Amino acid sequence: MAELAESLRVEINRYPIGGKLPSSRALVERYRVSPVTVSRALGQLAAEGLVVTRPGAGVFRAAPRTAAPAPGDTSWQEVALSAEGAGEIVPRSVDATGVLGSLAAPPPGVIELNGGYLHHSLQPERAMAAALARAGRRPGAWGRPPLEGLPELRDWFAREIGGAVVAADVLVTAGGQSALATALRALAPPGAPILVESPTYPGLLAIARASGCRPVPVPVDAEGVRPELLAAAFEATGARVFVCQPLFQNPTGAVLAPGRRAEVLRIARAAGAFVVEDDYARSLVHEGAGPLPATLAAEDADGVVVHVRSLTKVTSPSLRVGALAARGPVVDRLRAIQIVDSFFVPRPLQEAALELVGAPAWPRHLRTVAGELRHRRDVLAGALRRELPALELPHLPYGGYQLWVRPTGGGDDTAFAAAALRAGVAVAPGRPYFCAEPPGPHVRLSFAGVSGAGELVEAVQRLRTGLADGLGPDA
Repeated sequence: MAELAESLRVEINRYPIGGKLPSSRALVERYRVSPVTVSRALGQLAAEGLVVTRPGAGVFRAAPRTAAPAPGDTSWQEVALSAEGAGEIVPRSVDATGVLGSLAAPPPGVIELNGGYLHHSLQPERAMAAALARAGRRPGAWGRPPLEGLPELRDWFAREIGGAVVAADVLVTAGGQSALATALRALAPPGAPILVESPTYPGLLAIARASGCRPVPVPVDAEGVRPELLAAAFEATGARVFVCQPLFQNPTGAVLAPGRRAEVLRIARAAGAFVVEDDYARSLVHEGAGPLPATLAAEDADGVVVHVRSLTKVTSPSLRVGALAARGPVVDRLRAIQIVDSFFVPRPLQEAALELVGAPAWPRHLRTVAGELRHRRDVLAGALRRELPALELPHLPYGGYQLWVRPTGGGDDTAFAAAALRAGVAVAPGRPYFCAEPPGPHVRLSFAGVSGAGELVEAVQRLRTGLADGLGPDA
C-alpha cells in the first residue's frame, strides 16, 4: 500500500487541480494490486489532502491546502494541569509508559518480542468476519443493548467463570483494561492503597495511579503470591483491595499453588477486602497442559472476588469485549460506574462476540492457539538456552505468551532493551512491571506477536550478535 501511495503522489502532479484520476479498476490493472490496496492508498492520499473523493464521480486532484494558522500559546496549560485544589493529595499526572511499550508498533524490520497480542496469522480473522456479518443482520443488532450486556453473552461468561456465578452477576465490558479500571474505581477511593503482585502487569499500575490510588507490592514466587506477605501487607496498609492474576501471571507465568488459593481468599476475607481476579490468560493455555484450576470466583462463597475476563487476548486487539463478575452490593456500584463511563458496549460487537464463541470454528481456534503457543514457547526457550546462556530462565510457563528472563552479571534491563532494539529486536524491560524498586534486572520476551517460530530463532540470533559484549562472559 505504501509503495502504491508513493507512486500515486508522483502521478498526481501530472493532473490539473480538479483533474480526475484514473478509475480504481484502471489502477488495479496498471499496478497489478488488489482493489483493497487501491482503496487504502487513495484513502491515504485523501487524508493528506492531495485528492478528494466524490461518490459516483471518481477521485480528483485537490486544491493545495492554505497555510496553517500560527499556533496559539498553550503554555497556560502547564499551570492548569499541575495546580492542586484545596486539600488535594493525589498526583494529577498519568504515566502510561509501561502500557505504551507493549502497544506501540516497532519500527519496520524490528522483530516484536514486546507485544501483548496474537500475530494476525493466529487471530481468527475469517471466523470474526463471518461472526460480524451474521451479527449485523440480526434483527435489532444496531439498537441499544441492555446496559449490563446481552443476556446470552452474560450467561456464556458466567458458565466460563464457573461455580455459583450466574448471568445476573456479570457485566459485559469493553475489554479487560476497561473492566480493571471500573473495578478499581468502584473499590478504592483516590489516595487509598491497593495491593498488587510484584512484578505485575504495567497496565494495572497505570490504572491505579490514574485513579489516584497507591499501588503496594506483594512479592510473587514460582507458586504465585506469597500468603504471609499478603497478610502482612493488609495489616500494614489497611488496604481493601488486592489485584492478582492467579493463572499464568503476567509477566512471570506463575500459577497460584493449590495450597495458597484458599489462603488468599481467607486472608482477604479477614481483612474485609476484595480480591480482583484478572483471569486474562485462561484461553491461552498451552497444548498438553492438562486441566486448569478453577477460577477463584468459582471457589468464593462470600463475594470476596471480583472477576475480570476478556476475549481480546485470544482473538484480536479490536474485539474489545470482556466481563466483570461479582456478587453482593458491589455489583450495583460496578454497574453504575460503567454506565457513567461508557453507557454500554456497542451491541454489534456483543452480537459478534456471541456469534464467534458459539460457532464450530471457536474450539478449533482455541486448539490451534494452544498448540502454536506451546511450540513457540519451546522454540524460544531452546534458542535462549542455546544462544544466550547468560540469560536466566527460572520458570517455563504452561500458558500465556511470555518468558520472564533475567540477565546475569548485574546488567541493566533498560540498557539491555536499548541494545536489543539496535540489534533489531524489541523487548520489554522489567522495570515498568514493578511499583517499587525491583529486586534485579528482568526482561519480558513475548512470543505471541511474531509470524512464527522462525522469527523467534532469528530474534535470538540477532540478540546474540548485537548483545554479546553486554551479557557477560557466557554470552
